[in-house]
Amino acid sequence: MINFNGCLLNNSKAILYANNRAFNYGDALFETLKIENSKINFLEDHYFRLMASMRMLRMEIPLNFTMEFFESELLKTAEQNNLENARVRLTVFRKDGGLYNPTSNQIDYLIEASSLISLPKETYVVDIFKDYYLNSDILSTIKTTNKITNVLASIYASENGFDNCILVNEKKHVVEAINGNIFVVKGNKIKTPPITEGCIKGIIRKKILEMISKRDDYTIEEVEISPFELQKADEIFITNSIVGIQPITQYKKRSFNKKVSKELALALGELI
Repeated sequence: MINFNGCLLNNSKAILYANNRAFNYGDALFETLKIENSKINFLEDHYFRLMASMRMLRMEIPLNFTMEFFESELLKTAEQNNLENARVRLTVFRKDGGLYNPTSNQIDYLIEASSLISLPKETYVVDIFKDYYLNSDILSTIKTTNKITNVLASIYASENGFDNCILVNEKKHVVEAINGNIFVVKGNKIKTPPITEGCIKGIIRKKILEMISKRDDYTIEEVEISPFELQKADEIFITNSIVGIQPITQYKKRSFNKKVSKELALALGELI
């Protein structure tokens, strides 16, 4: 079952018309959330990120779109699919009509729920995707449905036997992975690209920054990262809302350990 504007429908039912703006122009945002034991992880963070992104794209936020409404619609969809543990995606898009200039800023929403598979892989090999770049601008930091670079990088990874790819911006600096933010560990220093490099304002990224800033054994820096630094790192890991922390075990001929990422994964689990 899917949830379209609060109505639960069979997921085989066609609901989008030819003039749908998400289809025609990528005029849409999405949030991917994790439900465990019928509870949404980091609900408040996801909700406020969505609200900020909708305002940035000048979408009209309905008066009833409160955090309580957001929570109830997500849980309702998971329950209708008999899922206590679920990967849930909420897509918000401007109502049909118009060319580049929309006829309305009102929104529709679609919620989908699927079985949760979230364990990190033991072996995880990555490469740099160099064919196309992400832009280091503010629009790159929000989760729009304009993800063609990520799609092409995923195809490249699949064709070449990689688990993921690291995306770079027009300055050829490290930005993020296909499906999450990236952290680089060297000694007791942990680095991650700043938002100004064009990376997504990830929820788990935010939690990792908060956790490390309170510790005495590690320091955290939001700083530009060159691809050359990756081969000199002790560890590299990826963060997203579904897996949490995914350690990278190999990049080119360099292998990495998982000590810090395992420590932080335990701390993140306690936080949840």
